[in-house]
Amino acid sequence: MATHVNSNGKITRLELTDHSKIKSESLLTRGFRRLRRDRLTLFALAVLLVFVGLSLAAPFITGNVLHVDPNATSPRDRLLPPGTEGHLLGTDQLGRDHLGRLLHGGRVSLAIGFFSAVTILVIGLVVGMATGYFGGLVDDLVNWVITTLDALPALYLLIAVSALLRPSPGSLILVIAITGWTGAARLVRGQTIQIRNLDYVMAARALGASPWRIMFSHILPNLISVLAISLAIGIGGVILAEATLSFLSLGVQEPTPTWGNMLTDARSYFNRAAYLMIGPGLLISITVLCLYIIGDGIRDAFDPQAVD
Repeated sequence: MATHVNSNGKITRLELTDHSKIKSESLLTRGFRRLRRDRLTLFALAVLLVFVGLSLAAPFITGNVLHVDPNATSPRDRLLPPGTEGHLLGTDQLGRDHLGRLLHGGRVSLAIGFFSAVTILVIGLVVGMATGYFGGLVDDLVNWVITTLDALPALYLLIAVSALLRPSPGSLILVIAITGWTGAARLVRGQTIQIRNLDYVMAARALGASPWRIMFSHILPNLISVLAISLAIGIGGVILAEATLSFLSLGVQEPTPTWGNMLTDARSYFNRAAYLMIGPGLLISITVLCLYIIGDGIRDAFDPQAVD
């Protein structure tokens, strides 16, 4: 509270406002306002939400709308073209409904992408924030581990670990998380080192705030936009990694469908049934593209140096 004397000699009372809070809220508000104006990012988000919604509703759609079992084989109906005998997108080499398998494959591929990316982000956040804030011997040791893992070809390391574990959605999430956390840790560590030397963090430390309070109350909120970008791009990268492992027969095995193993199985029938490759190939490409567009839009929207 402060007083102010106007030209008539009248004393008025003014309430002082926390300008740091206004600045923080204005940056957040400005970021969402930019996102609302970014039509390309909103369109990509809408397409992605449609894919997610259809994948989540796959059991209902196949059971109550299409009336098919995505894993039921029928040698008599193998390689039927789209639109034949009630199969909107045809059947595969075992007579299974292609549309039903695409819907159920989306559930698995998107789940692997999301949970792998979240696991990578959590590991990278904990390791990167702790090493970036405390430094010292712990930072040197973790940096040695990260440098050693990064020196190995990522694909070879992924193949080696996945070959030791039985291919399944759960084990694939574990494999990708084990081999992919280093990039997130390096990103978070660099941001933490930059933020820990800012004035308000040093003031909190001088007032006796504990390291954990500083990390989770002052540093973590400033990492949210970076983490959101990393998550969006990471999901797309994991979906591509799953497709790569499926191509090498190290991904999720039949009869569980994923877009990756459906695309791999369709290679042998390209001349006879090209539609088997078009469906999963387009879904993978469009999903990854939408995720990259969303990540790029978030980066531009929450960039504090960007000009409206």
